[in-house]
Amino acid sequence: MAAGIAIRIDFLPKAAQATLIDNPHDTNPPWIGPSGRPRFRMEAVAKVTGDKTFTRDFRARDMPGWPGTQSHALLIPATRADAAFESLDLSLLGSTFQPDRVVLGDDLVKDGLAPPGGSVVVAPGFYGDMLLVPKGRTPRMLGQPVALLIYHDFPRYAAARRRLRFADGVTRWGAVTGYDPPPNYGASRIVRIGGATPADPDVYAPLTGTIVSGGFNAEGVVWPSSDAQGDPGEQAMAAADMIAAAIAEAGSTSLVLRRSYRSQSVDASAMEPDNGLVWYEAATGTLHAMIATQSPYEVATATAGMVAAAQFALSNIDLTIGYTVGYGTKDHSIFPYYCMIAGLYGEGRPVRLANDRFEQFQMGMKRHAFWMDNTLVVDRPTQAFQIIKGVFHCDGGGRRNFSPEVGFVGATAAQGIYYLPKSDFSVEACASRAVDAGSTRGYGTLQTMMAVEMMVDEAAELLGIDPISLRLKNVLRTGMKNSQGAVAAGALRDDEILAQMETHPLWRDRVSRKAAYEVANPGKRYGVGFAQVHKDFGDGAECAITTLMLHPSGTISMRQNGNDMGTGMTTSQAMIVAEILGKVPDAFTFGVVDWPEMPLSDALAANTQEQQDTLSQDPRWTPGYLASMSSSNSAFFVGHATREAARALLRLCLWPAAVSIWSQGPGGGQLSPLAVDVTQARFVAGQLTAGGLEPLSFARLAAAAHALGLITGVSVHSFNRWQWAEAVFDVPEVGSLRLPVDGLAIRYGDGAPADRKALMTAGGFQFLERQAVFYPPIARMNAGVTYYSGMATIVELSIDTATGKVDLLSHHSVLECGNQIVPELVSGQIQGGLAMGIGHALHEELPLYEDGPGNGTWNWNRYRLPHAGDVAVWTQSATVLPPLSETDPPKGMAEVAMIPVVPAIANAVAHAIGKRFYHTPITADQILEALS
Repeated sequence: MAAGIAIRIDFLPKAAQATLIDNPHDTNPPWIGPSGRPRFRMEAVAKVTGDKTFTRDFRARDMPGWPGTQSHALLIPATRADAAFESLDLSLLGSTFQPDRVVLGDDLVKDGLAPPGGSVVVAPGFYGDMLLVPKGRTPRMLGQPVALLIYHDFPRYAAARRRLRFADGVTRWGAVTGYDPPPNYGASRIVRIGGATPADPDVYAPLTGTIVSGGFNAEGVVWPSSDAQGDPGEQAMAAADMIAAAIAEAGSTSLVLRRSYRSQSVDASAMEPDNGLVWYEAATGTLHAMIATQSPYEVATATAGMVAAAQFALSNIDLTIGYTVGYGTKDHSIFPYYCMIAGLYGEGRPVRLANDRFEQFQMGMKRHAFWMDNTLVVDRPTQAFQIIKGVFHCDGGGRRNFSPEVGFVGATAAQGIYYLPKSDFSVEACASRAVDAGSTRGYGTLQTMMAVEMMVDEAAELLGIDPISLRLKNVLRTGMKNSQGAVAAGALRDDEILAQMETHPLWRDRVSRKAAYEVANPGKRYGVGFAQVHKDFGDGAECAITTLMLHPSGTISMRQNGNDMGTGMTTSQAMIVAEILGKVPDAFTFGVVDWPEMPLSDALAANTQEQQDTLSQDPRWTPGYLASMSSSNSAFFVGHATREAARALLRLCLWPAAVSIWSQGPGGGQLSPLAVDVTQARFVAGQLTAGGLEPLSFARLAAAAHALGLITGVSVHSFNRWQWAEAVFDVPEVGSLRLPVDGLAIRYGDGAPADRKALMTAGGFQFLERQAVFYPPIARMNAGVTYYSGMATIVELSIDTATGKVDLLSHHSVLECGNQIVPELVSGQIQGGLAMGIGHALHEELPLYEDGPGNGTWNWNRYRLPHAGDVAVWTQSATVLPPLSETDPPKGMAEVAMIPVVPAIANAVAHAIGKRFYHTPITADQILEALS
């Protein structure tokens, strides 16, 4: 329930689900091989043979219970942001191609429809202040829609769309007002002064002090006043003054390196453009929707709040999601709400709103452009880093979205892989008339770490030291503090990666290889570059739910909130179950947000420790209910819920069922109660055994569990704020259990007594109200990040001095990501991430304003994505560090794979031609200019 509206969310319509999972193509050959390992992703055959899997593939006729026909909608975006919108002129469509319904901003105002407002999920102003620009208002940004046109038939819609593309005069403008972007979005500052040694207490750090928030005036950011005896924010500013003084006073024994960097605006170019299909059934007050999103929970709850305040009667939201690809661009995107509006005004017909590639460029979320002014102070005798100060600015465009958060995460990442005795990182996320930027892959860290790695390479050159040796002298090691004053969770292995890369032939022999290559290839220059980063994963409020059930037939079914956006999450979650229970579930449902068995609520937010302590006394309160699919969160965070559900099913169901079987027979059967316990449970060839006891099939275990009325279903809710929440539960017939989850529900087998079954009310489960809960302190948010995956990349390239063209000859990467769930999926993420990073380094760029994508003329004919020939597709290699042990958790790694190749290329270009570049992309024209 949200805003009094019942919500149901499914992953693909049931008919399509059967096609996806039970398709004969997928069962012959099966996606699971004889070894129990996946032969390919579970949806692979369905995708490559054209079955409906992506949201974009569906039409109304494919949706069970929907009408067989649909309408089509398109948006009219503004190509100016300096004048008031006056009217539409659709005369070029003639009488034949006029829309059946025109929806204007004034209609939305009259009917009470505004962008979703502040909630637990999104901050106030997150989606701006207008969905469609009303008459008399100036668009906040280029590309902002001024109207929605709906057609009841496809041919007229398609013809109208062609006529309207690139047409002048469709939007009539009134008075020139000048630009009217929103107020700037936010500013953060992270200041730390460490103790005399890394082990000593900090003089000042955000973890024990605060992260500083800044305001804005006409001149820019306004920070708190400086006062060493004041409140935590004033103390932080006093520490910042001390750092500024230390930089100013640095003498001849210090290298003081000041450089300015810029990272460009980028379109993520996800394979599936934004799209949705919505049917408003007024008679029942039901809004049916099929939406491409990474954030189904937010889409459902925010839509409920948006429509509840309007004049449309709404009692139910029935949301379906399919597979999608987003790279962050479908995480809390505004596009689903345009789809909902199209459905509400569809006059009882389903309406499809789907961007083509021109439209996706014009209004799809972008990666933030960043400007970075960095100062690095190095002690020359020891080559030890003393200070890094970074002043960052990012352009968030005309909607807030996650711009302040992206800036903040970029600032937390700016220290890179290094220990810094003193650091001061500040960032301002500013508004502009540009197309809005949001949570695109990298989330600010690509930009800031790129600059630091380029800077460290230049510092090594100025100090006359090998760049990897300089990194090893300054690497952040296990137990050391990050720039927020927090110690990373688990072991840091950046030093191992550096040591391995230092001996790689590409790096070890780079001088001789350069000489030999340039002799053999006149007119070309050869260079080798290196960079290494570690990237946080998670967002500090990660939560997930998994339900597992053992059925009387011996089959296992799984419900999971995660939805697959191209990472292979559905396959990996199934394999997590197999690692613990010996086989993958027999039936799956993903993308679930309707959880009657888990009646927790995050309707009230805790912003202080006192609030959290009070709210957590309610056994049904949680700081966060469900998270979107982002921040590389599927393997570690979503996987934690799946892993704990599987462990609980083993402990509460399969093990006692096995004990009951082993204990039968003359003389107490095979089992000596003290001889084995659940820690000895092993699954071999799909059967449970322990301590040499008889292997038991799932059919036998299920029969025993149901006959005895044991627990046969478990549902868990997990929450993580850079530390797992834990809770104590009183489990019937078991006793008190402390688990690393904050919600637990159980389901009994068929043979359970009536009084036990009577307790199963919530979705057929008994929800167990916890006896105690231990949530991570609110102050953990000041840690910024504590979970890291590391990756390094060496690049060898050549540059044609006549054309300036860069050719990647080969590259090698080393990744540290704990235990791999499915190594083939990890490999795919490495390769895809490298390609994306190569594009950022050498090819991709969008102008921000009038000549940029907001004018509607951009597509891949103008925007240069990397091709196979650009990425050394046949000569790239990668290795993954072996885990420290078999108990290491898998780490999120999809984002980190993209980052180090960007500065590695910049450093390789510098090695090739002796000229450094501080802006990306590095183009042939820039190289020719430098060579001249």
